[in-house]
Amino acid sequence: MKRRLSDLTGSEFDLVVIGGGIYGACAAWDAKLRGLSVALIEQGDFACATSANSYKMVHGGLRYLQHGDVRRVRISSNERRALSFIAPHLVHPLPIVVPAYGHGMKGKEVLRVGMGLYDLLTIDRNLGIAAPSRRIPRCRFMSRRDVLDLFPQLDPAGLTGGALFHDGQMYNPPRLVLAFLRSAINAGAVVANYVEATGFVRDQVRVCGVYAKDRLTGSEMRIRGKVVLNSAGPYAERLLDSSEDTRLRSKATYSRDACFVVAKKILGDCALAVQARNRDPDAILSRGPRHLFVVPWRNYTLIGVWHKVHKGDPENFTVTDEDLQIFIDEINEGYPTLGLTLEDVAMWNAGLVLFGTNDEGAEDLSYGHRSRIVDHAKTHGIEGLITLIGVRVTTGRVDAANAVDMVCKKLRAASLKSKTAVTPLWGGDIDNIDEFMRSAIESRPSTMSADVIYSLVRNYGTAFKDILRLIEHDGRLSETIEGSTTIKAQVVYACREEMAQTLADVILRRTDLGTGEYPGRSAIESCTELMVDELGWSQDQARQEIDSAVGSFADNIRARK
Repeated sequence: MKRRLSDLTGSEFDLVVIGGGIYGACAAWDAKLRGLSVALIEQGDFACATSANSYKMVHGGLRYLQHGDVRRVRISSNERRALSFIAPHLVHPLPIVVPAYGHGMKGKEVLRVGMGLYDLLTIDRNLGIAAPSRRIPRCRFMSRRDVLDLFPQLDPAGLTGGALFHDGQMYNPPRLVLAFLRSAINAGAVVANYVEATGFVRDQVRVCGVYAKDRLTGSEMRIRGKVVLNSAGPYAERLLDSSEDTRLRSKATYSRDACFVVAKKILGDCALAVQARNRDPDAILSRGPRHLFVVPWRNYTLIGVWHKVHKGDPENFTVTDEDLQIFIDEINEGYPTLGLTLEDVAMWNAGLVLFGTNDEGAEDLSYGHRSRIVDHAKTHGIEGLITLIGVRVTTGRVDAANAVDMVCKKLRAASLKSKTAVTPLWGGDIDNIDEFMRSAIESRPSTMSADVIYSLVRNYGTAFKDILRLIEHDGRLSETIEGSTTIKAQVVYACREEMAQTLADVILRRTDLGTGEYPGRSAIESCTELMVDELGWSQDQARQEIDSAVGSFADNIRARK
């Protein structure tokens, strides 16, 4: 991954993609597999917004049963399987227990019927998945005793049993986005971060490229493309609003989806569904209030998700201590023995996602269910422009494929079909991840722990060997960064091979260092020393990078102590 901006302006591309989150990355890879020439620009760093701050879940569609949306169940299950196949190092099954109380709608009888139907609708959920640890088992029904054995602090009053099902979880969401981008780049795509689209290049009623600005230097450029795909998520409409005749007539609604991280595993290896306060107004069949989830993730626990309709600029939102206290009160109400306090919160994650239409002040909020794809030739009479606003990481691949189908029709290349569901991503060409991991740990260098190798394989897949090759040339790069399993070679690799431009890029999106909690000043300074050598920063710039990186943890309770 090299940031060569001159490559963006040297020729006309079949497709110019705006946005380097999961949807833009998937679209760039899909288009390259179909033989199109592709450029992609991202105004910040890749996966720096919603894609990095999701709940790390790859949903298999179970909750869509409540809505009677069988098609959505099938799509979600297929996408979970596809991601598990093409990126087996980054996506794995997550066991989740749903307790049942009493009988009737909240009892295990209804759960049994729903889960049985779900198993039937997703019967092909493991097609092509070789590793046993990556297969999604059938739902299993649990006795009262079974549930209490797993969660002894759960309130036993009225508990009659439960159900165990599996969904998908991402080990590191930004690295999943990077895997799509690396795949596209290896196939010939031209990609750059910190390049902002400022407007559309127009030839009367046709869009034929974008005006862009390098946010690192201020230089301006024009990128020519036969078709432009605007996949900038919540920022997509701001670009459309730059011209009167491209504005969406029906504005999208966004939710600030938020969760928080506890810096330890508090429930073991199974996630737990806990009933919240609010209901799902779209559910045809409801077991009562929606569920919050207490989820093990790496050595942490994720708790969420809370939704709040957001209006205004996409970057203009936060999660306050008052918000966090409301979250904590609600989860403690559903599972009192957790006894969480504000001091337990290591950090929060939040991003804007497409949401449903809700009345002002509504408490029971309607979710967004489907992504929005707009062909501006049909809606505005403007050729060469498509907008894709995604709703879930889970459907990023398939929705991008649908958008690229539309691109191919415009280019009169409609016979080209998507191959991204069956083509392994960069680092993901692994037949059996269990055997691959075992072999990697057994053959590791004597100076490296099994935990470090495990982390490398989970983040890079087969490309973890690229990191080891750096160590062969400089043994000091095998040293771990303070308090982590991240090694110095990863920082160097991020600068040389993964287009990292800032300290935050490395800490938050190229490595595990700051994805679960504040890594500490010492770890940040160690990374800075390495990046000074790699990127030639002055001491003033290094200090600015440290201040900026620490500032990105400004809402981290532990960082403020």
